[in-house]
Amino acid sequence: MILRYSPTSPYVRKVSVVIRELGLSGQIECAPTDPWTPDTDLSVQNPLGKVPTLITEAGEALFDSHVICEYLDGIHAGPKLIPEDPKTRIEALQLEALGDGVLDAAVLAFIEAERRPETSRWPVWAARQRAAIDRSLDWLAGHMHLLFDQIHLGHLTIGCALGYLDFRLGDLNWRERHPDLSGWYEEFSARESMRQTKPSG
Repeated sequence: MILRYSPTSPYVRKVSVVIRELGLSGQIECAPTDPWTPDTDLSVQNPLGKVPTLITEAGEALFDSHVICEYLDGIHAGPKLIPEDPKTRIEALQLEALGDGVLDAAVLAFIEAERRPETSRWPVWAARQRAAIDRSLDWLAGHMHLLFDQIHLGHLTIGCALGYLDFRLGDLNWRERHPDLSGWYEEFSARESMRQTKPSG
């Protein structure tokens, strides 16, 4: 299998963490891909032109981090990262959705502040994204019990989301406002899968 990736994409990190948690690293070749390059061929395999994109052994292109994670979890013979128990499954998927939503808002806020020309920036839009992040962190802080179950995809997604806030939006100071959540993340980020995928640059 081939994973087309960009090292700073938080969605790629989510998939990369899952790969390591499932012990599939030896079965997947990582192919660096810059989705912003005009002449990239990424859109031939993924019409959205985004990473991550996984090329299966059958040559099928899978895209969207959740789809890739579910596929990898399905071909793995060991314990599942997407629980089979209905109640736990919903909790895991809800945490994943929240983590993905934080990532969506954080990426948009970062692009608005750092990539868009200053004369074209829309402060109201940026503030809306940051407010969504703040509300999500407040919700997490009020549902900390969900973070201490057996490790599943929801936990991995939340971990990647918090890591991305540190990486790209350090001025949010989320750790000061949520010390319990920060403590959980400190312990969680010590996992080998998280340490090996920590973004830099």
